[in-house]
Amino acid sequence: MSSNTNTKRIAKNTLMLYFRQILIMLVMLYTVRVVLNILGAEDYGIYNVVAGLVSMFSFLSGAMATASQRFFSYEIGRNDQVRLKQIFSLTVTVYALLAIIVVIVSETAGLWFVETQLTIPPERMAAARIVFQFSLLAFVVTILTTPYLAAIIAHEEMNIYAYVSIFEVVILLVLVSLLKFCVIDSLILYSIITFSVKLLVSLLYIIVCTHKFRECRYSFYWDTKRFRELFSYVGWNLFGSAAGVVRSHGVNVVLNIFFGPVVNAAAAIANQVNAAVKSFAQNFTTAVRPQIIKNYAADDITSMIRLVYASSKATFFLLFIFVLPLTLEMPFILGLWLKNPPEYAVLFTRLILIDALIDSVSYPLMTAAQATGKIKLYQSVVGGILLLNIPISIIFLLLNFSPTSVFVITLLLTFSAFIARMFILKLLIPFSIKDFIFTVWIPMGLCFLLSSILPISIYMTVPYPFVRLLINLGLVSLTSLLLVYFIALSAEERDLVLTKLKKVKK
Repeated sequence: MSSNTNTKRIAKNTLMLYFRQILIMLVMLYTVRVVLNILGAEDYGIYNVVAGLVSMFSFLSGAMATASQRFFSYEIGRNDQVRLKQIFSLTVTVYALLAIIVVIVSETAGLWFVETQLTIPPERMAAARIVFQFSLLAFVVTILTTPYLAAIIAHEEMNIYAYVSIFEVVILLVLVSLLKFCVIDSLILYSIITFSVKLLVSLLYIIVCTHKFRECRYSFYWDTKRFRELFSYVGWNLFGSAAGVVRSHGVNVVLNIFFGPVVNAAAAIANQVNAAVKSFAQNFTTAVRPQIIKNYAADDITSMIRLVYASSKATFFLLFIFVLPLTLEMPFILGLWLKNPPEYAVLFTRLILIDALIDSVSYPLMTAAQATGKIKLYQSVVGGILLLNIPISIIFLLLNFSPTSVFVITLLLTFSAFIARMFILKLLIPFSIKDFIFTVWIPMGLCFLLSSILPISIYMTVPYPFVRLLINLGLVSLTSLLLVYFIALSAEERDLVLTKLKKVKK
């Protein structure tokens, strides 16, 4: 496939995912407001810490999803349909085994932790147990659906992913809006609704993939050699994914133990805003990831590295245009959105958005490392750095630091992990840290500084928050776009942009 065709496909998929994300963000942010108003801060905090405990097992599905996408994209790049079908069927079988393991661990150690270690009011413990069970069911459904979603992404059929995702959030909002009219415990009913929507969406993915992709018609297949190859890759991916999940959900548990469910509600709000904003950069990564892996499979390392550089700049830019205006106006935004946001919500959200901006440049580096299949060193070092978040946070909280210190620690460890990724990638492929710094870091850093001058000046001089927000969103987008074009893009990348613009005019 030509470079021009690949570029068009990436652009088309990125636009599709952006359209999806804008709708999802608007719907989900309103859904959070509805749920918080109906449940209240305490029940909302309980739901997030209990459901988050089950979600800690998402490192299993996350690791398997990354592995599936890598192997599917690799075989598509090699055009090996027989091996592709075999790997898909083997992956589904392994996922089913993992689902059984998760249920056993959750119903024993997980349930014990909820009942004895979490800070939950005694009168809400019965509801928390039911939330735990439905969260577990929703997670099992997610595990079993992940290979089908991985197939969609590997085939770069992002329109399917977009349409089903939009349907999911819309139907969830409709059902959640009915909570206030029900006499059943709202916390319990919310967990039932969340599970039901997840089940419906999973069935849609399975039906569509079975009909559209030949390899998705499951038939039992087992090959011990291929299982070891897959599991070796997955095993280290499990460690890396576990580190990421423990870092996020583990922090939630630590905050619950030290400060209770109300601080959990503030952290949950911060994570919701972070997920909504961060997904804009992740959508681009989702669109470009298959091409990075396929370039590696085709032994086209030059194109692969060029794509890594370009996508690193793009992910940073796509996140920055939202992060700066939102960070400046966070008190106004949360007040407008939630009316009475929990204490610490503003500060938590600001810190977690800065963390997301630093982490965004790492996404293409992660994909490049995973494309090689040699991830033992990568996952052990990066995962080890991320896992330090929990013990360091506990030490600081035992020393009577505020809950804000947890997010500062997270931010510093994210930057450390980014540095480690560059050095490890240099060992895996012909990757130049010096070139990356001068091609990506310095130009984007300069764009960041120059783009921030006017928005900060407006924030300090204009007295109306809503007006400031609108001006800064437009201003940051325009100035960043111009600065990225003239400073961050290489001559080759500028020529490509001009060529595309000329074609659009015709």
